[in-house]
Amino acid sequence: MSPVVARQSQQRVLAVDPGLTRCGFAVVDMSAQRTGTFVHVQVSGTRAHEALEHRVLSIMRAAEELMDRFRPDVVAVERVFAQNNAPTVVGTAQATGVVIAAAAARGIPVAWHTPSEVKAAVTGDGSADKESVNRMVVRILRLDAPPRPADAADALALAVCHGWRGGMAGVNAAERTSTHSGSRPMQTRRGAALTPAQQAWRRAETASRAPGATVPRASGTAASRAPGTATGTRGRRGRVS
Repeated sequence: MSPVVARQSQQRVLAVDPGLTRCGFAVVDMSAQRTGTFVHVQVSGTRAHEALEHRVLSIMRAAEELMDRFRPDVVAVERVFAQNNAPTVVGTAQATGVVIAAAAARGIPVAWHTPSEVKAAVTGDGSADKESVNRMVVRILRLDAPPRPADAADALALAVCHGWRGGMAGVNAAERTSTHSGSRPMQTRRGAALTPAQQAWRRAETASRAPGATVPRASGTAASRAPGTATGTRGRRGRVS
């Protein structure tokens, strides 16, 4: 397989579960066959007693370091509509702002997914609990155990969600959901064909929008594999311009 073909069939996703106290970052390589390869995960945090400007700067620097180190093709950010805790909402918005600004400065497109969209994509149930999501993340990425803390697992699930909801094969994630915040639409390849697994998932996702519908899992994907031993981090990869 030529480098160009290999590059087109794989997308590196940097997923961010934003927050000032704990900001989860995950890097996953998603293939056009809906398989995922774990690359890196971390949680960067700040303390509440620190000056706000320093907390925001810390999150920004963590995001910039990961973008420069792993050079993702897209940054996927969790979109949270509202919470009862106003300070948490503000902190999440501040962390989100510096992350997407860092992506924009590097010309990296940004996509948005809500927690319910992540749950539906990973487990087939938009109301699934965290343990169910974690179990599927372990199976999909062939990990030994769920990553800790929870923010790390959430970021990994977000990366998988992006790859499955439209990160590959010409499906525009921003266009296909009403939850993005004006992010730049993903650039798609003309004439790109969906794999049978992707076609099945698209049909399932469309059916899930019907009232009272449930999302069936597509068969023959990485989600059906037994857990393996893919842990640790991977260094930088070559890019083909």
